[in-house]
Amino acid sequence: MTRRLYTALWWAALPLLPMRLWWRGRREPGYRTHVAERFGRYRAKTDGDVVWVHAVSLGETRAAAPLIARILRERPRATLLLTHMTATGRASGAAFAGPRVVQTWLPYDLPFAVERFLAHFRPRIGLLMETEVWPNLLAAARRHAIPVVLINGRLSARSARRYARVAGLAREAFGSLAGAAAQSAADADRLRALGTGAVTVAGNLKFDQPIGDDVLPRAARLRALFDPARASPDARTPRPRPIWVAASTRDGEEALLLDALVQDAAQPAPAMPPATLTIIVPRHPQRFAAVEGLLRERGVRYARRSTMGTLPVDVDVLLGDSMGELPVYYAAADAALVGGSLLPFGGQNLLEPIALGVATLVGPHTFNFAETASQAIAAGAARRVSDAAGAVQAAGALLRDPDARAAMRAASAAFLDVHRGALDRLWAWLAPQLPDA
Repeated sequence: MTRRLYTALWWAALPLLPMRLWWRGRREPGYRTHVAERFGRYRAKTDGDVVWVHAVSLGETRAAAPLIARILRERPRATLLLTHMTATGRASGAAFAGPRVVQTWLPYDLPFAVERFLAHFRPRIGLLMETEVWPNLLAAARRHAIPVVLINGRLSARSARRYARVAGLAREAFGSLAGAAAQSAADADRLRALGTGAVTVAGNLKFDQPIGDDVLPRAARLRALFDPARASPDARTPRPRPIWVAASTRDGEEALLLDALVQDAAQPAPAMPPATLTIIVPRHPQRFAAVEGLLRERGVRYARRSTMGTLPVDVDVLLGDSMGELPVYYAAADAALVGGSLLPFGGQNLLEPIALGVATLVGPHTFNFAETASQAIAAGAARRVSDAAGAVQAAGALLRDPDARAAMRAASAAFLDVHRGALDRLWAWLAPQLPDA
């Protein structure tokens, strides 16, 4: 595919883009804000040397947090331009709000929109988190002599095969990058194969992502709502009421898990201990209502986080329909299944529960985090299950075995210690490319 055809497809989709934003805004109102920015029209101004960081969504924004803090500290005269594509990413990025940080949407990859974006903000350098490679944006940056680098770069074998189907377009886009700091040697090899130059291996910034100071206190308060008579200030102390969370689940996975739970409860000797609370947290807010429908269809006793007070003891499943609480759900649980991995979605970030010392399970499909998942499993920090029934069995076994959970918690701490340091390696490579202090 050539960039001309790619651009024609964007032009064909242009009339539908406002409708898509309106539709997504039904569940996430943030999509209906600052719509003009999506088309390259901006009111915000930047002064001085502008360092542009693009973090498409929530996970990338959190991973970028330590780097953003270092840029602001080490380059005191720079202005940081932080762009996003999703409402959750922009909401998370608001934590950096201040006189030296400007937040906007990245425009759609239409030539007129990306030209306006670059002409308005005139960044000295662009830093794209993980896999955000947009052909028209990179072509425009090259014309304006703005270097753009990929940081915390990851490219799964599956994604590489997809790019190979549009080899001409992909090689032009990746070849326009001024460099890339990859998470692993395998990611680096795949980036080079697509034409990226000046590739280094820095590791995964998510290993250096700090736990928020408020996470454990908030988790303790949440557990007090689940089991008020036996609440404790330490959210990771095992409780008489066992709790596990299936987090960042994707379409189709919740039905599989609920069927497995119902089937397990009907057995003479269920895997799940008595009074177990299951928390299901769908990845996308627009699916909260659909998952509630699944709970009703199966006759499951449930409550919604958004409307619960103290949780009644007869509730078996909590629907985690709140925003910004995923780390809190993890910290409040004794075991966790990282969603997007039971079906072939590629998995979500398993380092979040591991960093909190939670006994972590993943399904068979973790190709988005292939190396991290295999390393965590080898280190004993995570376990792999084959399907939803296996997840219920494995979670039940962990909930019944505090020694096994303690062993996984110790293995998680050791695993993280070995892999930390990506921020320092990235900074050593990146700092010479940034505007002077």
